[in-house]
Amino acid sequence: MTTGASWCPVHDIELIAGTPAGGGQDRPARALISRLEAGKLVGHSIRLTNIPGKGGGNGWDYLRTQRGNPHVLAINSPTIITNRHLGVSDYDHRALTPLANLYTEYIAFVVRVDSPIRNGHDFMQRIAADTAGCRIALATALGNTNHMALAQVTRHAGGRIDALHINVFDSALYAVDDVIAQRAEVGAITAVSAAKALTDGRLRAIAVSSPQRLSGPFANTPTWKELGVDCVIGTWRGVIAAADITPAQVEYWQQVLRSATASTEWAAVLTDQYWGNTWMDGEALQCFLEQEEVMLGAQLNKLGPIKK
Repeated sequence: MTTGASWCPVHDIELIAGTPAGGGQDRPARALISRLEAGKLVGHSIRLTNIPGKGGGNGWDYLRTQRGNPHVLAINSPTIITNRHLGVSDYDHRALTPLANLYTEYIAFVVRVDSPIRNGHDFMQRIAADTAGCRIALATALGNTNHMALAQVTRHAGGRIDALHINVFDSALYAVDDVIAQRAEVGAITAVSAAKALTDGRLRAIAVSSPQRLSGPFANTPTWKELGVDCVIGTWRGVIAAADITPAQVEYWQQVLRSATASTEWAAVLTDQYWGNTWMDGEALQCFLEQEEVMLGAQLNKLGPIKK
């Protein structure tokens, strides 16, 4: 591809996903690689490397070792901010080079299909009556947006946020399995991670954290907002590069990513994955990350102390 930029890659690219195969960062990584390769947008092979752990933090730790290397990128998410607030990491996005935000995915609250929790109101009654006794499965880290959504619902219901009993997994798919196996009563996970189990009839969605209803197996699932709960929150996914890459290298990657996400094929991916298009780069991205820093910090303060 000819981008008009004054720099282009000179060898293969590595894209880091901070979750296992099938996890929340792995899916956008694979979708993005598919579009980049199909559109011949880079001119070199792109290798996916999964480095799970710390809600994506292990992947960003690796990216930090690649200072000045424009051939290594990673999927970005809000955990890069919350990990620093929580002391899991001693840095945030400012220590690297954010390139673009790709989309936002929202959180589905799911139960087994035979659960006595039939809807969002039942869940709020359950969590209010016995917060500690209702085990919740989520991914990929305490203090992330899934946890924040759970806290908002718990607070609205009158339950004790500090008493929440949470099983945390490196991938939302593991959290799905936890609910199906009856080790947890409820899962608070990215919507796409639950879609197959919903279609298969193993899980039932009781509410979603999106601003409006989602499509497909979520078409009849109300939003928390519809149920009177102030819970509209999601997990954005972006692309981030190493520190100290040059302006020309930033420009190249932003042009490439803009081309990939402007395609009709990418729009179809967004629909299929229940992802909301929240593309941004440049100054808009920097302003967004500053706002997220403030918002996520405030939400974490409401959560109270979190064990690492």
